[in-house]
Amino acid sequence: MSAVRRELTQTQWLEALGVDPFWIVDTPQPAQELALQPSIAVVEKTADWTSLDRNIRSCKNCTLSRSRKQAVPGSGDHQADWLLIGEAPGAEEDMAGLPFAGQSGKLLDAMLAALGLKRDKGVYLTNAVKCRPEDNRTPEAAEIDACNGFLSQQIEQIQPKVILALGRPAAYAVLGHEASIQSMRGTVHYRQLGDRKIPVVVSYHPAYLLREPAEKWKAWQDLLLARQSLEV
Repeated sequence: MSAVRRELTQTQWLEALGVDPFWIVDTPQPAQELALQPSIAVVEKTADWTSLDRNIRSCKNCTLSRSRKQAVPGSGDHQADWLLIGEAPGAEEDMAGLPFAGQSGKLLDAMLAALGLKRDKGVYLTNAVKCRPEDNRTPEAAEIDACNGFLSQQIEQIQPKVILALGRPAAYAVLGHEASIQSMRGTVHYRQLGDRKIPVVVSYHPAYLLREPAEKWKAWQDLLLARQSLEV
């Protein structure tokens, strides 16, 4: 990202997204973090991530493993407050080995920037399915189920404060039932994790917003709902 783009205000980001700046809400600045020495628990968690990453990349639980260039485990902050889950890698993600690449990734970065967030700090990005379906088709329920163990491990290790499920397959992977995006939007759902419930907000995938830019304002409302649930 260029220096010019980094200096854009939140209002300018929203205008670039095609979202009325009326929806903007002041974003509190995060407290300055103290530098700490790595603890044994952090070292163990790093080892867990290395093992999980290796298992995802070598997975052959479904037929998608036959046509992929590589599996795409995810990327970002392993101690993130925000966990964003997409549907499946596309052609660009399959090539790069990173989630949310290409134009949809640029749109997602702009959406995060409008909230004062970055994909590599306080945010973790992954997909319900870790391998690209042929021709970028929507992943099937059986393929999502085959990958769900990996997603559950990621949720358990990250311990996010809020989950944003982007697209119907992502919502199914997180919540365990099928429904339309329209019926799930605007409500905070919950994912049980041990003795706590993680707020889950369902929204549109950035790739859909590129095809239907008039829906961006709804996605912005979803982001505000997610942040509100995180702050409660």
